[in-house]
Amino acid sequence: MTRTQTHKKRYHFTNDLYVALVLLHLLIGVGIYSIPQFSKLYFTIVSIFFIGKVLLSSKASKTMWVLFGCAYMAAAESLFRMTGGGLFYEFSKYYIILLVLIGMFFTGVSGKSYPYFIYLILLVPSVLVASTTLGYDLNFRKSVAFVLSGPVCLGASALYCYSKKITQEQLLQILAYMTFPVLTMMVYLFLYNPSVRQVLQGTGSNFEASGGYGPNQVATLLGLGMVALIVRYFLKSPTLFLKVFNLVLLGLVTFRGLVTFSRGGIFTAIIMIFGFLVVLYGTSKYKRRQQIIGSVFILAIGVVITWSITANQTDGLIENRYANQDATGREKSDLSTGRVDLFMNEIEGFLRHPFFGVGANGMKQVRLEEEGKIIASHNEVSRLFSEHGIFGVIILILLIFTPLVYRSKHKGNLLFYSFLIFWFATINHSAMRIAAPGFIYGLALLNVTHEKKRLIYRKRTIQQ
Repeated sequence: MTRTQTHKKRYHFTNDLYVALVLLHLLIGVGIYSIPQFSKLYFTIVSIFFIGKVLLSSKASKTMWVLFGCAYMAAAESLFRMTGGGLFYEFSKYYIILLVLIGMFFTGVSGKSYPYFIYLILLVPSVLVASTTLGYDLNFRKSVAFVLSGPVCLGASALYCYSKKITQEQLLQILAYMTFPVLTMMVYLFLYNPSVRQVLQGTGSNFEASGGYGPNQVATLLGLGMVALIVRYFLKSPTLFLKVFNLVLLGLVTFRGLVTFSRGGIFTAIIMIFGFLVVLYGTSKYKRRQQIIGSVFILAIGVVITWSITANQTDGLIENRYANQDATGREKSDLSTGRVDLFMNEIEGFLRHPFFGVGANGMKQVRLEEEGKIIASHNEVSRLFSEHGIFGVIILILLIFTPLVYRSKHKGNLLFYSFLIFWFATINHSAMRIAAPGFIYGLALLNVTHEKKRLIYRKRTIQQ
């Protein structure tokens, strides 16, 4: 068998399996909508499956199954929350922490990942402060667990992923595992809300178009699906069928993301895609660059079609939304929909308590005392400052500069900047309500290599 024949056989098998799994997950979306309790069954099977694969697989493949399981559960989080399938609200974060701890037990961590040990230690003082500041209205255990589960998930993911060596092909498989539950959610959203016009409520975030759940979280994960499909379109769609297949999926996911009327997740996806394309184009040779330009042109046509359909289905309100206008076309005074006020409020909290902060989830207590109501933060950066004080400043410096220093020596990850963008942009508009930003941050620390194609020869037998 020649090298080309061997490569094609393996390559087409991978894509055939991808298409089959996509179709399976589209059907799962129908099942979740049609059959009560199906979401719980789906959740149970998925949770047991990945734990089983991690425990029973060979040591050589454990790393990939840990990453597959984490990627899948991070992308499925909003789906399980909106359909009541999950065991409890924060399950995905704890599940990811569990998987990476199992992975650490079998394959260890890099000795150079010590900045993330320091990061985890720096989270502790906020718990001690919270134990003395949180009142009876805020349950101490639940409050601390709620705000620290995301940061701990990030720390565990970073420790595990740091300098783990995988190939680009394996990275694409991780992205595929992220895509599958997003497609399931997309189908569920279409069935839950087949007519966007019937649920239009001005230009604010639309809960009905988001499956009856938080538009911000739903749009964030749909945006992540958009990025994964874009990467698949450019790097893993060698045939016309696969290009069209992935473009259609991209159009459907983008439509559902847009009609949530939540802009943060979509803007984040756009910046991630731009970052990926810049790196891909910059690292490609002339012939590959011409192919990229052609693919971008076709993609642009798809984007125009998707936007036009969305504008039509929303009676033009989506255009007002992204132009920061209300339903009548008047410009809104606050582009951030109240987030800037919360940000400044938390900066004031930092200035009042610059050394140890107000403690984990302490700003909720402050707002309860000053304003008479509990308001959650949308911004993880300002929350770090206000609740952790000077330790929060150190934490942010560690989180930003550690991957950048790592990148200076390991440049194989085409999605490094996209992953870092997702983490930083998401924590600035949605804090760490979902597990995805913490886990995706970890993916930026992978050591991605480009596996050379192996020559496989077979001796011919000479018949006499």
